[in-house]
Amino acid sequence: MKLQELAGQLGCELRAAGAGDGEREITGVAGMERAGPGEITFLANPKYAHKVKDTRAGAIIATAAAPELPIPVLVSENPYLDFARALALFYQPPKPAAGIHPSAVIAPTAEIGENASIGPCCVIGERVKIGRNAVLHPLVSIYEGAVIGDDFLAHSQVTVREHCRVGNRVILQNGVVVGGDGFGFAKRADGTHDKIVQSGPTVIEDDVEIQTLSSVDRATVGETRVRRGAKIDSLVQIGHACEVGEDNIICSQTGLAGSSVLKKNVLLAGQVGVSGHLTIHENAVVYAQSGIGGDVAAGSVISGSPAFEAGQWRRAITAYQRLPEIQKTVRQLEKRIAELEAAISRKSE
Repeated sequence: MKLQELAGQLGCELRAAGAGDGEREITGVAGMERAGPGEITFLANPKYAHKVKDTRAGAIIATAAAPELPIPVLVSENPYLDFARALALFYQPPKPAAGIHPSAVIAPTAEIGENASIGPCCVIGERVKIGRNAVLHPLVSIYEGAVIGDDFLAHSQVTVREHCRVGNRVILQNGVVVGGDGFGFAKRADGTHDKIVQSGPTVIEDDVEIQTLSSVDRATVGETRVRRGAKIDSLVQIGHACEVGEDNIICSQTGLAGSSVLKKNVLLAGQVGVSGHLTIHENAVVYAQSGIGGDVAAGSVISGSPAFEAGQWRRAITAYQRLPEIQKTVRQLEKRIAELEAAISRKSE
């Protein structure tokens, strides 16, 4: 693709470094360190601008405020987003042809929309409804009564359990389980445990993506819900009756205990633990490895375990690393005070 054509498709202004740059052939997209003369890269953070002089890329996507660069620039208001859009122009993952593989097992009462691709060894239960343009890779299981919207993409070994509801344009990566039983048990008098039936479905709204080996449990009663546009990373556990808000980002190895509520635009970094029956309000940011034991106010940035305001946490963790030195100083001061008190006592006698 010519650089000028790429600029047009992205809606970016081409700021050329030399004559004929618009005719330069671009064959792909790469990071700044790896890009070659036929590839385009991006600069999203101005502090990395010094690296541009070493790149071999044929062009770069950057903001208008970026310093003058030695290669052609596609001027963008959001370089990272336009880099992602450019990547989609050059690479599309393979899509299986429409049709149902002979080894798939589909219940006679299931309804499957037009243009579906159902791969080998998939199992679709009774009274399942799946919308148009679905792609089910091998070994996907859809349990009885599940309802799924249009443009559904399920990679191998995805499971959608009974009576769960999945919206439009949802992507489930390998090994995702939607609607597995919540972790609910009642203790008997003799100390043994009685399993509590998990009757409430999991609901996944439109434009959600859940990545590999994550689980969104069904509820004891009511429902578990992941709202529109949320993105859930690999190895995440969403407990029973939780609510994940619109456009949330939940990073890998995070766990939400039952009945946790996350409002809109919450970001949880990796390995965050959230205890149950609390609310994290809109636009809150929680740093990696934090432990959340209570409600979090809107717009907060918190860290630590137990978590508190991130600026205070940084100061506290700096002091924590110096505790042996501080302890030694305190002991020296205590000893010095004791000596002064003894001296004052001798003088007064």
